[in-house]
Amino acid sequence: MVQKSKILLLLGALLLCVLGAFAQTSDNNFQRSLVDVLKDIETRYQVKLRISKDDLEGKVLNYANWRFRPNVEETLKNVLAPFDLMALPDGESNKYKIEPFKYHLRTVKEGKETLDYLASLYKNKDEWEVRKAALKQCLKEAVRLSPIPESPNSKPIFGKKRMMNAYSVQNFALEVLKGVYVCGSIYQPAKIKGKIPVVLCPNGHFGDGRYNKDVQYRCASLARMGAISVSYDLFAWGESALQFDSKTHRTSLANTMQALNSIRILDYLLTLKYADTDRVAITGGSGGGSHSILMSAIDDRIDLSVPVVMMSAIHYGGCPCESGNPIHLCEGGTNNVELAGLFAPKPQLIISDGGDWTANVPELEFPYLKRIYNFYGENAVLKNVHLANEKHDYGTSKRIAMYRFLVDNFGLDSTKVFDKYGHLDETKITIEAPEDLFVFGNKKDNLPNGAVMSFEELEAIWDTLKK
Repeated sequence: MVQKSKILLLLGALLLCVLGAFAQTSDNNFQRSLVDVLKDIETRYQVKLRISKDDLEGKVLNYANWRFRPNVEETLKNVLAPFDLMALPDGESNKYKIEPFKYHLRTVKEGKETLDYLASLYKNKDEWEVRKAALKQCLKEAVRLSPIPESPNSKPIFGKKRMMNAYSVQNFALEVLKGVYVCGSIYQPAKIKGKIPVVLCPNGHFGDGRYNKDVQYRCASLARMGAISVSYDLFAWGESALQFDSKTHRTSLANTMQALNSIRILDYLLTLKYADTDRVAITGGSGGGSHSILMSAIDDRIDLSVPVVMMSAIHYGGCPCESGNPIHLCEGGTNNVELAGLFAPKPQLIISDGGDWTANVPELEFPYLKRIYNFYGENAVLKNVHLANEKHDYGTSKRIAMYRFLVDNFGLDSTKVFDKYGHLDETKITIEAPEDLFVFGNKKDNLPNGAVMSFEELEAIWDTLKK
């Protein structure tokens, strides 16, 4: 009886759909309200849609029923695209949530289609090198760093050096444009002998920014192992927020400034007499992973790259500080996987996990990237460490993989972070409070004279530079 009732309800709903469809003609462009169209989709395909009523109110769709296809996902795409809406899986195969269009997301199917298309553009090293050169130039222009603005050439502002267990920490502020500063901390071995590697450690959007304990563990461990490592603020985060409102982090200019910050920091570090210019690395997680991919593509001084939980064909970086400039529109369109390929044949470790958009890396993204590396023969170094049971972070397991990669490729001292059984030991590292890592503190009055004090002023500077 219950089954019969369900069948009658379904037939009634289908009848209403048919009647509604026949009520429309070309005279009114086959118009229907979006609300009714989505109800029909739920009935026809036996799915559940979750959406805010505010996103539907007053919306009318032209040629509504002409947009239906046998596949529900294609139908939803056709119906929602005119309103800048998209359907995302909502936990179960028959459930979808309708959200505003997110330009940085793709489905796994779309990601594979994009990689297949990109792979068709080059069949060998020579063809790849042509696209590689074009992409690298386009990236510099897209990120607004071609040419790079003239450096202020001012000396860094340093805080007091703190001596820890086999390493030191010193805070710094570096003027990257006239009146614009990036703040961070330099970690170095307590005793320096000869030339040592340099490692940039940009942070992502994890809580506490560069003050996060995982960032401190990473930088301190690298210093104990024999490298110069440096953490530094995202634009309009940390002490950068003394100059620019935190809301301006979500702007395209943040993408530009973060790239410029890394370039200026590397400019300084490579002036140190003990810095090895042939062993320069970059590693960051999440947004720091996006940044690592971009910097590895545009700054040829970088010799080793470890992007963490970010190289993906289905996610391009959701913050404008990662994707706000048209870097992914270069040369007819690209993605972070192809951009990572620009680093070939230099050593690159891709760290992925099962709990975010890098879940498909071993089967989807890594084979594509490996194909590019194979163009360069057996000396090209590419590795993937996939942690299927982990989630989105730069935690202990990810650090272990990164440390071992730098031991193998840069000759760092593994005994400084691994015990005799090969287990990670970070107990000798001091985790400092955020205020211990400040240069200017949390008061704007501590900034140098002439410091830029608004985002509008920064925009005006860029406008002047481009004239």
